[in-house]
Amino acid sequence: MFTIGDFAQYGRVSARMLRHYDAIGLLRPARTDPVSGYRFYEAAQLARLNRIIALKDLGFSLQQVAAILAEELSAEELRGMLRLRQAELEAALTAAGARLAQVEARLRTIESEGRMSADDVVVKRTGTVLLAELRGVAASYGPEDIGPVITPLYAELCRLLETAGVTPAGPGLAYYEDVAGDAGAGDLAGAAAHGEGGDGAVVVHAGLTVTSEALAKAGATYDGSTGRPGIPAATGLGFDVVTLPGLECAATVVHRGPMSRILPTAQNLAHWIDGNGYRSAGYARELYLECPPDQEKWVTEIQEPVVKA
Repeated sequence: MFTIGDFAQYGRVSARMLRHYDAIGLLRPARTDPVSGYRFYEAAQLARLNRIIALKDLGFSLQQVAAILAEELSAEELRGMLRLRQAELEAALTAAGARLAQVEARLRTIESEGRMSADDVVVKRTGTVLLAELRGVAASYGPEDIGPVITPLYAELCRLLETAGVTPAGPGLAYYEDVAGDAGAGDLAGAAAHGEGGDGAVVVHAGLTVTSEALAKAGATYDGSTGRPGIPAATGLGFDVVTLPGLECAATVVHRGPMSRILPTAQNLAHWIDGNGYRSAGYARELYLECPPDQEKWVTEIQEPVVKA
């Protein structure tokens, strides 16, 4: 038997906490001296204490902890419950991190207002590219919605290309369009049919530059001579191939750092477009020039199609 002080020491909790658990019936002492009122615990009770602390640390209230323990779950059942709760907390942490990044981006936008040099923007024509791509739907064009969609798309696309033995011939390029404008594209049509397009949802195209020779060597069914620009062609390898036409006139600027902080760059570009006699002609494309593991070192060219106002 252990005194409350010794038991608290072994359990890495305070004696005050043990007295509270006793008072609410969550963890009763093995024996209480009828004269002195001193509490004594057994080593076997450490197992229940461990469960209480684990559940409490995962965000369950003491009332919820009591209800869970009353069900006398097995170690495996409890482990499964804890893993589920862990996943929920990790998701919440990721979401909180994304919100924090957006707050930081807004602050940077405010701090950088009016400080962008005209030399930062280059108006140019971009070339036609052959892309291997995957597509998905994001709830909005905001970085907080684009990121969770485009990241797994690129991960899957890289896996498919590696499996097919196709080595990208150039940088990645992402482009966007309204969901309603892609109503003929299978699962995306379903999203449009359910009203996704009306709420600002966008089709996310995650592409990597490839060559027709590499596709042919991999056994792809794509025939570049018959494909129409901008129309996806099936390859038989799990991804589509698109001949993406170049932009006749694009206002371009280089963004450095993670895409979660794209907002200041994008808004500075908008100020430049408005102040130099242009207007936007569609969603900006993102040409990923450098994408090392450290996102702080990413270099991305933003290419926004423009026309003279």
